[in-house]
Amino acid sequence: MFILVNLKAYPCDPIEVAAAARDVAAASGVRIAVSPQAADIARVADTGVETWAQHVGPNGVGSHTGSTLAEPVADAGAAGTLINHSERRLRLADIDGAVRAAERAGLATCVCANNPAQIGAAAALGPDSVAVEPPELIGGDVSVATADPGIVEDAVAAAADVDESVEVYCGAGISSGADVETAGELGASGILLASGVAKADDPRAALEALVEPL
Repeated sequence: MFILVNLKAYPCDPIEVAAAARDVAAASGVRIAVSPQAADIARVADTGVETWAQHVGPNGVGSHTGSTLAEPVADAGAAGTLINHSERRLRLADIDGAVRAAERAGLATCVCANNPAQIGAAAALGPDSVAVEPPELIGGDVSVATADPGIVEDAVAAAADVDESVEVYCGAGISSGADVETAGELGASGILLASGVAKADDPRAALEALVEPL
């Protein structure tokens, strides 16, 4: 099971979370990564934790003010990137372009989508993984695995129908070890979460609780 902690733009200490994730991953044997703000990628990567970007754009070098290029993200130490998160939506052509840009830079890719139908379309673009995240559950206290387990099962099936090599992650509302365990039982091979760790009083304890059932 892969655990990807998205720090979004929360007012947390990215180095504290990164160090906790590194240590809990080492102690538990569970793969854990942290996705900080672009400006913090290098500092987070320096802790030794697996580091992901929150976004990369589809374009290469040139006159693209405000763009996040894949190559500098990789040079800063990132191993992968989220694409098309519910809070950073892209057009289909730009999702495809971002996946290709990430591939050129050697970054693993996870394309986020709202529902199983979109998961199938995302899987057709050839990312390494996709994540199903119903927007109404993002940031809430109820996980998608609990609120509507059928969405996770249908997302796993939709991705497999297109490309069985594309892994499926479960996001939105994940906050406990029970949520992680349920996601795995439904066929997900990873989870995305944010506030459950980034806003926790004790990020290390929150991560230890997440991996405890694993």
